[in-house]
Amino acid sequence: MRADERRFFLWTALLFVLIAFGGFTPSYWVRIAAGNFHPPPIMHIHGIFLFSWTLFYFAQTAWVASGRMPTHRAWGTAGIALFTLVVCSIVVLRITIIRLDEVRGFGDASRRFSAVAFCNLPVLIGIFALAIANVGKPEVHKRLMYVLMSGLMIPALARVFLATLAPPGAAEGGPPPPFVALPPACVAALLVVVAVVYDWRRDLRPHKAYVYGGLAMFLINFVAVLVAGTPTWMQIARWLQHLGG
Repeated sequence: MRADERRFFLWTALLFVLIAFGGFTPSYWVRIAAGNFHPPPIMHIHGIFLFSWTLFYFAQTAWVASGRMPTHRAWGTAGIALFTLVVCSIVVLRITIIRLDEVRGFGDASRRFSAVAFCNLPVLIGIFALAIANVGKPEVHKRLMYVLMSGLMIPALARVFLATLAPPGAAEGGPPPPFVALPPACVAALLVVVAVVYDWRRDLRPHKAYVYGGLAMFLINFVAVLVAGTPTWMQIARWLQHLGG
């Protein structure tokens, strides 16, 4: 890997860390610091796992940038385990939120909005699985991981949109409609476009990992919006809700 390419992935990895932390600052970190926010424990657990994964990706990218490939490979199994915990925490968190919103009288709205997370999960898992399957092909592996990270930034980006554009008191009105996931999905897609442009400037064609992975990550959010209000999805969401007991 060329030195300038290593720097590109390192700087974008740092950008992912900043997005992950900054995106949740208004809705999580500031409220925690103020002492007036008491979410269910799974929200803290999920936050720890997801932010740890973002830092882990940065560390892995930094090891590659510094030429420490053996260290990068040695920590690969830990990355698989950590990503598995991230996925499990997303499922448990969404189920917990649906159950809590049911008590607040927002059960249907919460089930509709949960389509965004549950539709995205198979795509993110698939991209991660393909990245792991292609560890022997660095050009494919690193690009799939980049697409994965772009997709994982959607919730943090969504918090920025909600914090800046939502009317005061909107949070008390229950979960937002599923279509609010589309603007942050567009921004996440732009992150992939940045990587495509970087390759183009190096006289490289758009890599299939960016094209197909980016399209899948982007389009699944439109699918989630379309299916969120259907009777079939509502039935699936109720089944998922009952998994929590």
